[in-house]
Amino acid sequence: MQNLLLITVDSLRADHMSCYGYERETSPSLDALAASSHRFTSAFAHAHATRASFPSILTSTYPTMYGGFERLAPEQTVVAEPLQEAGLDTAGFHSNPFLSRGFGYERGFDTFYDSQSEPTLFSKLREWVKQNLDNDGVVFGLLSSAFNATERKAGIEIGSSYVKADDLTDRAVEWVDRPDASATGNFLWVHYMDVHHPYVPPERYQRLFRSEPVADRRSIRLRRKMLQTPADVTDEELQTIVDLYDAEIRFVDDEVDRLLRHVAERWGETAVFFTADHGEEFRDHGAFSHGTLHDEGIHVPLVVDLDDTGGTHDELVGLLDLAPTILDYAGVEAPETYLGRSFRPLLDGGTWTRDHVIGERGSDDETGNARMYYRDRRWKYLVDGGPPQLFDVVADPDERDDVIDQHPEVSARIAEVLSDHRATVDRTDTDLDAVELDDDIEDRLTALGYRDE
Repeated sequence: MQNLLLITVDSLRADHMSCYGYERETSPSLDALAASSHRFTSAFAHAHATRASFPSILTSTYPTMYGGFERLAPEQTVVAEPLQEAGLDTAGFHSNPFLSRGFGYERGFDTFYDSQSEPTLFSKLREWVKQNLDNDGVVFGLLSSAFNATERKAGIEIGSSYVKADDLTDRAVEWVDRPDASATGNFLWVHYMDVHHPYVPPERYQRLFRSEPVADRRSIRLRRKMLQTPADVTDEELQTIVDLYDAEIRFVDDEVDRLLRHVAERWGETAVFFTADHGEEFRDHGAFSHGTLHDEGIHVPLVVDLDDTGGTHDELVGLLDLAPTILDYAGVEAPETYLGRSFRPLLDGGTWTRDHVIGERGSDDETGNARMYYRDRRWKYLVDGGPPQLFDVVADPDERDDVIDQHPEVSARIAEVLSDHRATVDRTDTDLDAVELDDDIEDRLTALGYRDE
């Protein structure tokens, strides 16, 4: 395939898309795409958050390999690199700080926009204070305290934690229209952030799901409450949070449709891959955001459009299978470090042999034990800061009843599989220097809920 388009959406859980059975019409454009494409019903991320998930998506390696997900190691190959070497024009557009140049994600991209060259107003003000006032002075201390307290007390966000979907689409479309495009082909990756909290969708999208729009001030204060005191969120507030989340999905859906239409008009036949880096929790297991390895945090949409008849596939697929598939359709050999497998044979009507997916989220800070999951068609084995748990996801799809005591032979078998997996991970162990983050990235990470305040 001469042209390839990878679209990823942050924090998008599969069961909040109407094409995956959600009762609300959150994704009409993607529904139409899925209806004429290949839709996977059992696709899983290998981690619960962006920083840990994206090594699997773009380098086909597990999250804790090669020193963990502090940043990409030299041994890991971003999917854009072999495509660039094959002569394709490559471009990536996103605004997630954990996917920026400092973390190694620019490798292989001729054009790479990560928004880091555009400091926010907040960071500009903070930098001015640092450069022009005595760090030990009273005024400096007062301004610094004011910056740190603004969102906490008033619900105001200074600057923007990410680039909005319409702006990002504009930038991607501009690249698609560039006059010096190569005749060899194109690979474009666009990652939309809007579905990530704080949920502040445009009013016209809010009105599709609620009678009155929610002011940004209230949305941001709700975000703080759901992260810090989730048990105190009322049922009414929970519904408001879900309304805003669904409105963000609908907003992104329109922008994805705009991008798809433009690419089809300019490029013609294009292989399109659509997925999410992880899901989102709405107190399904007691919390919010994306700190869980339960299915609401790892079950993601996966749609592949190849201009064929398509179909629905319920085979188990992991996101580390995505990069090998992209390279397969480009006619490019996958690097030896890739651990996933191309699911092109499945899309061509053949067989698929993957029978389980494994995911990780690092180690427990107190015990040092690995926090990870194993999932097959029936069993979900979970180790996440406590004793191992086992769920029968056929009988108990919401993962409520731990049945590990009733099935010791099953848990023993899975524990052995995970032990072998850990041995594979350990063989790639390497030391990586921590990434030094500037104030702007730290500000954005704080606004996205990645930093304690």
